[in-house]
Amino acid sequence: MNRLEDLQQIYDQYFQEIYRFVLSLCQDEHIAEEITQETFFKALKRIDTFQGTCKISVWLCQIAKNTYFSYWEGQKRYPRAEPETEPVSQLNVEHKVILDSEALRIHRILHELGEPYKEVFTLRVFGELPFADICSIFGKTESWARVTFHRAKQKIQYRYQEEEQ
Repeated sequence: MNRLEDLQQIYDQYFQEIYRFVLSLCQDEHIAEEITQETFFKALKRIDTFQGTCKISVWLCQIAKNTYFSYWEGQKRYPRAEPETEPVSQLNVEHKVILDSEALRIHRILHELGEPYKEVFTLRVFGELPFADICSIFGKTESWARVTFHRAKQKIQYRYQEEEQ
């Protein structure tokens, strides 16, 4: 197998995982796709620097995370226009408002969490990463990742219930 075939195999194998991870960070399908493409472009340029000390998916997630943060910093300098919305039926609007308000509440609570709880929860729930990959990202043990995720979940549940009272 030649180098180009190796890179194509890596792309095919990890694209969905990296896309889901980026989507968990930005919550926008178009931006996630753009950042995922940029991630693989950067990985292609830097494949010779991959030392093999971690899984390639962890390495790609690190590139994706850095690419997302660079993108986000650029967006703070140049705010984008609000996206146009499509007309929706009355029933869908009511359902969407309920779902959006609950999701917004949970995201707000998540945003208020301190690190590493916020990032571990995001990687696990939205990025759908296994604990083994999360512990590699942080350089900790798998049990640390599990405990941190569990505590983050407890904190979110506690704050959510506090708000309902």
